[in-house]
Amino acid sequence: MTIAALADQLTALDAAGLRRSRRLLQSPQSARVKVDGREYIAFCSNDYLGLAAHPELVAAAGRGAAEYGVGAGASHLILGHSEPHHAAEQGLARHVGLPRALLFSTGYMANIGAVTALVGRGDAIFADRLNHASLNDAALLSRATFRRYPHCDLEALERLLTGSGAGRKLIASDAVFSMDGDLAPVPGLLALAQRHDAWLLLDDAHGFGVLGKDGAGALAHFGIHSERIVYVGTLGKAAGVFGAFVAGTDEVVETLVQRARSYIYTTATPPMLACAVLRSLELMAEEQWRRTHLHRLVEGVRDGLARLRWRLAESQTAIQPLLVGENAQALAVSDQLAERGLLVPAIRPPTVPQGTARLRISLSAAHDEDDVGRLIDALCEISGRHA
Repeated sequence: MTIAALADQLTALDAAGLRRSRRLLQSPQSARVKVDGREYIAFCSNDYLGLAAHPELVAAAGRGAAEYGVGAGASHLILGHSEPHHAAEQGLARHVGLPRALLFSTGYMANIGAVTALVGRGDAIFADRLNHASLNDAALLSRATFRRYPHCDLEALERLLTGSGAGRKLIASDAVFSMDGDLAPVPGLLALAQRHDAWLLLDDAHGFGVLGKDGAGALAHFGIHSERIVYVGTLGKAAGVFGAFVAGTDEVVETLVQRARSYIYTTATPPMLACAVLRSLELMAEEQWRRTHLHRLVEGVRDGLARLRWRLAESQTAIQPLLVGENAQALAVSDQLAERGLLVPAIRPPTVPQGTARLRISLSAAHDEDDVGRLIDALCEISGRHA
């Protein structure tokens, strides 16, 4: 492909309102940020508990750097697996109520590693159509048969499972869907996994830290336990740090240690981050007010925006998508909010289906009621102009 062909592709993205650009963050991640030289109230991060710049996490990372250095220097299986990594894995397993956990560098790598280690040629993966891109890419890399079912449609999933003669079966689903904010029907998914002798992989990137007692995530929220569950959580969202983990039975996790290429063939994350993760787990349990406050803000947004011409998706989580429809209009509304000092991203295809461009409002325990009030007032005013 020539440079001219690449330029034509970029021009086509511009014409369709699909070209992305990066803002320059000049402050710590928080509800109030400095971006491109201007102060904003941000409704666009996944820092759901407001921990990303918490001074105790900063201090824990600093102590870890002082004791263990900045870089891990090797992969986990060579000489990169430090005491903080080991302690963080044990703490994460306890927190989510599973026997064992394994650290990964990112959530993307965790999904790739878990799926490709557990299934392959001759096996089958059954995935919700709105799953995160990393789960889709993992399915393709695994070389297993890849079947997608309509969003949260348990009947359609059961038909696919019934008709499959695959050796191993893996049901894969987000626990909280990142662009819609709704919860997967986890108990129903587990029931199907048990009925059809399948694994159930849950990507709880947006539920870990927010749902369940002490922020233990979707499993605690639904009160379920099973050896069939492969649980994936991320540490760069509600936990406020960086990285990810996979938790499950000892046999599952040991299989990943031996076979997950995205674990084996990469340098371990800095030990200082594992030190911060350990403190984050303690804060999740100690500071219950963060989840209580967050849920109160969610209720406030849903009440305040209920009468807009644009519809809020059916979400009770910190992700509140406002469905605008057309790409250009979603971008225009986002720009008008930015003019008022409010950052809310416009999410467009291919991240979401055609015709469902939206504003993805992300709430954090670091927001206060006045922040949410400003957002509601601004959207009501802008909605009137677009009527």
